[in-house]
Amino acid sequence: MKNLKYYVMCAVAASSLGFTACDSLDMAPEDYASMNNYWQKAAQVESFMNGLNTSLRNAHMSPITLGEMRGGTLRSGTSSFNNSLDNAIIVTNRLDKDNTGVTNWNGLYTTIFQINLMIRNLENGCDFLADRTKNDYLAKAYGMRAWYYFMLYRTFGGVMLETEPKLTGEFNLNDLYMARSTPRQTLDFIKDDINKSETLFGTATLPSRIDWSKYATLMLKAEVYLWSAKVTTGDHTAGGTSDLSVAKNALSEVLAGPFELLPDFADLFPNANKENREVILALHFDKDEATNNFHQWIYYPSGFVNAAVDEAGNVFTTNVLGTYNSGLTRYEYKESFVKSFDKEDSRRAATFLEFYIPEDINEPLGARSFGAAMKKYLGQDFENSRRFDSDFVLYRYADAVLMMAEVKNGLGEPCAAEINQIRQRAYGAHFAGFAYTEGTYAENEMAILTERNHEFVCEGTRWFDLVRMHDADRRPLVFSAAVAFPDVYGDEPTPILDRSTEAHKLLWPVNVGVLTGDNLILQTPGYGGDECKW
Repeated sequence: MKNLKYYVMCAVAASSLGFTACDSLDMAPEDYASMNNYWQKAAQVESFMNGLNTSLRNAHMSPITLGEMRGGTLRSGTSSFNNSLDNAIIVTNRLDKDNTGVTNWNGLYTTIFQINLMIRNLENGCDFLADRTKNDYLAKAYGMRAWYYFMLYRTFGGVMLETEPKLTGEFNLNDLYMARSTPRQTLDFIKDDINKSETLFGTATLPSRIDWSKYATLMLKAEVYLWSAKVTTGDHTAGGTSDLSVAKNALSEVLAGPFELLPDFADLFPNANKENREVILALHFDKDEATNNFHQWIYYPSGFVNAAVDEAGNVFTTNVLGTYNSGLTRYEYKESFVKSFDKEDSRRAATFLEFYIPEDINEPLGARSFGAAMKKYLGQDFENSRRFDSDFVLYRYADAVLMMAEVKNGLGEPCAAEINQIRQRAYGAHFAGFAYTEGTYAENEMAILTERNHEFVCEGTRWFDLVRMHDADRRPLVFSAAVAFPDVYGDEPTPILDRSTEAHKLLWPVNVGVLTGDNLILQTPGYGGDECKW
């Protein structure tokens, strides 16, 4: 941890001030003094805020890695094209102390240190800024910091609560060691940051759908309190109705805001419709600035054209997604998951291009492997190339609707109206045959999860949903075979985790490099060695 923190703060100074590196401690006085001189003009503060937005955009794979891959919907081993798929340890939940899936807290502390630097300088200076402007910056910073810590909390439980930017030149190296806080302390800290963000925003309205806003803070607040209400972690006991009521109030404000469901699900993700009225917060990509990593969910054309067929056996003779020479199938969804969508559900065709790879192209209906390419993040066609610059949506109105359904279900209130609001768009003219009727707590929970499964494919929610949502005994659905998708289509599903032997895997282990770098940091409970005693 000590080495990581030194590296991170050198990187912050370098990225913020234009330095190329921090090669040794001898540079400390220079970069420390320069950092102090940085916070002198409004343009500098705006530039630093832009840097935080860029860092958040660069973290766009964190919700996928930490909140999607473990959810049991992805293939492992080889793809439909028989090439190796990535992150098998995560996808198959084979985590242990030697195979941690991610390292160094998935890099999330890097930006936390940057945010801490901004908070300190805004709270202790920058008097050249108008109060409203300073409060807006602080509101964004506290909201973003809460998001990063919540991502860490859901992944690891209690973590180090670093709140001060320890720049070179202002600390003793021994001060860099820090133990993990308990889950309760961590969650209380996150809630406090959210409250600060909400208060500082005041009555501020939505300035942009690609910039952290009060509505983003309210969505995060609803997520945090919903999690707090339903998930017991270490010394934090699920809070029940009191937390659910807080989440409901936050969602009520969002649902009354300037958002709505688009009439057609397929209109959500095309580049021509970025920042539409369903979007609450999106990470903005542009071909001239940065592209994302979603080419890894797309076929490579040479393995697809004249090699793949549709369900009826018709050969695809063109690159139907227009990806040119882009695309690399490193992740692919299971046939059992894709076919869990009703054919009348418009989200199925809007999300996947389904195909088969026959063993013999001359016998297209013989032995063949099912494949599915992601259609949500296709970016744009630019000068005879494919630029994967679709925005990654962190929060949208449909999420607020389904979270409200889950909150109401937890409070014992009717929630069919919210479920049907989502289903009506999905099924369109076929809705009457798929309208939901109020059920028991467990039935409602399953219905909500089904809509979340189909609504938020590759949006970083599936794993978190399984940990948070309950069966009839109020146990996490990740232990239930009813929500699992078998590796082989048609086989009986088995639970993603075995409750008797794998309950500790609700949280992730910490890699050995972190543990040896800071002797105060202990391993996540259940993974052996010196473990946290929460």
